[in-house]
Parts: sequence; C-alpha cells; structure tokens
Amino acid sequence: PVQNMGFVNPSRRQFVKGLAASGLVAGLAPEALFAAPTVSSAPILTGNTFDLTLSETPVNLTGRRRMATTINGSLPGPTLRMKEGERITIRVTNKMSVTSSVHWHGLILPSNMDGVPGLSFAGIKPGESFTYQFKAVQSGSYWYHSHSGYQEQTGLYGSIVIEPREADTVPYDRDYVVLLSDWSDEKPEQIYAKLKKLSHYYNTKERTLRDLAKEATAKGFNKAVDDREMWNQMRMSDRDISDVTGWTYSFLANGKTPSEGWTGIFKPGEKVRLRFINASAMTFFDVRIPGLKMQVVATDGQDIQPVSNIDEFRIGVAETYDVIVEPNAGAYTVFAQAIDRSGYA
Repeated sequence: PVQNMGFVNPSRRQFVKGLAASGLVAGLAPEALFAAPTVSSAPILTGNTFDLTLSETPVNLTGRRRMATTINGSLPGPTLRMKEGERITIRVTNKMSVTSSVHWHGLILPSNMDGVPGLSFAGIKPGESFTYQFKAVQSGSYWYHSHSGYQEQTGLYGSIVIEPREADTVPYDRDYVVLLSDWSDEKPEQIYAKLKKLSHYYNTKERTLRDLAKEATAKGFNKAVDDREMWNQMRMSDRDISDVTGWTYSFLANGKTPSEGWTGIFKPGEKVRLRFINASAMTFFDVRIPGLKMQVVATDGQDIQPVSNIDEFRIGVAETYDVIVEPNAGAYTVFAQAIDRSGYA
C-alpha cells in the first residue's frame, strides 16, 4: 500500500500524500525535496469500523529472511485513526497456526473487549475471528499489540490515534506517528531461554579486572571489594542497563531499520505533531532531534501542561509522548537511541 504521509490538522481533514527515498535514520525533511511516493510498512486506516488479519509473513530486515507476525501483511500493523465518542468495531481474523489476540493498550473499554487471554477472553483460535466493539471514550495517542506468546516481539503491534470530539487544544498543521520497536532475527523463545540461564547474556559491557583496579585506586581496595560483594549477593550486574541489547536487536522506527530510515515531510514554519510510541519488547529509548527543540504536550494519551525547550526525553516500554516541533528549512534527524547506547532507530 502507498502510505498516507502525515495528517494535516484534523480540522482540515485532508491526507497529505507523498514520501521520499529513505535516509540513514528517521527524520523530518522539507516537502519540496520529495516527489515520489513509496511503499509504507504501516498504512493508515480511518473510520469506526476496521478489519484486521493476523498472519505469518516472511520479512528481511537485516539481510536474513525470517518469519514475522503481521497485521494486514504489514509490520508494524496499520495505524488506526478513530474519533472520540464513536462506537468502534474491529474485526480480527487469525490466519496463523497458533492462537492469537489483540490488546488495546491504554484504552478504557469493557473487560471482555480488552483482548488479554485468560482475563475474560480465550484468545482467537487459528482460522477464527473475533469482533471487538467498544465506545471510544477518550482521545490521544495509544497502541495495540498481541498478548499471546511472543507475537508482540515478532511484529504484532500498531498505533492508535483517537481524535478529540471537540477542537484539539493543541494547534498543529501536520501529524505523524513515530512508532519505535525492537526486532531480532533470533526467535524470542531463544532470547528468553538465554536470559533465564544468564540474565546479562547480551550485555557486552561487563566489568573487568581493570575496572576493579581503577576503583581500588580511587576509593581503596577494601571499599572496592565491598561494593563488588554487594552486587554479587544480589546476583545482579551493575552494568545491566538493558537486558537485551543491540547485540541481537535491530531498532526500528515505523518498521524501518537505521539503514533504511523513516522520513516525514513538512513545510518550513509548520507546527508538526510527532506522536512517539514505544512498542518495543525490552528497550528504553532516549529521543532527540538535534538542532530542533521539542514541546511535550501529551503523555500516555493525556494532555499535559506543555513543557517547552526540550532537547531530549526518555521513553519507556509501552509509553507514548506527543511533542510539537516547528522545523525550519533543511532536514532533521529524529534519533532514538537505546538507553544502553548499543544501537538506535
């Protein structure tokens, strides 16, 4: 599908189409630089009725062919744009060989529509369909993902944008979702099994004898040994910032690897709303746009008192942050770096 690039302010209700050849990393670039549309990994669906099909699809994100769990054949799944106050119907069909589910993260809805197997729902069996129905009683940026097995890690996730019933309190001219995630060519079952045997298996920045010698010089041998004993008693590594790192992960922005890059377009002087969603399984990201200040206007779907002149923010797993930026002429890099600095989207 051809991507609908960015929504103009909902009051104008127009799609802005067109996307450029990819860059090295995710970024914003002036509209005039781009002419040809390109294929999107995350189409945009709008309305109050949606049809989603879950399937196993071959992908090649790193140069090696692997199987992913996809929604309507895309990774990430489609962005669902709906309106506050409307009755929403989402028909989900499972064409995989295993049971699946879709959980609507952060949405207020009846428990039997929550999509978590074992709560009030048995999951969606292979070849079967389930219809989710609920009223959109809130607005903001949210996301959805599987709650079955390791399907979220292999691609079964997507974003949700609920437009407010009344005029938005935050003015903007253009609107993008920036969905961050992590992908591994390893099967997630294997990753989990390794972590159960050695929790810091993927950490390549462990302490060395040289580190102990430096600490002994700085604060004395006995104090250095006592510190090590404390961590050893807890059976923890003080270098274990991320359980799973760039050693096995590729970090994605809207399904694009750093070598591809996601690109959003703008006209200089516009106010651009960027809806950051951390759909990763294991990764905290530090997000910055060098040379461009951000104003945070919402977190986890809730409007907040705007916080301006932000250079960087840290986004945890499953969190969302909405920011406003006002780019001038030129191109900018949207840089989301893993907290342990082992990679970036």
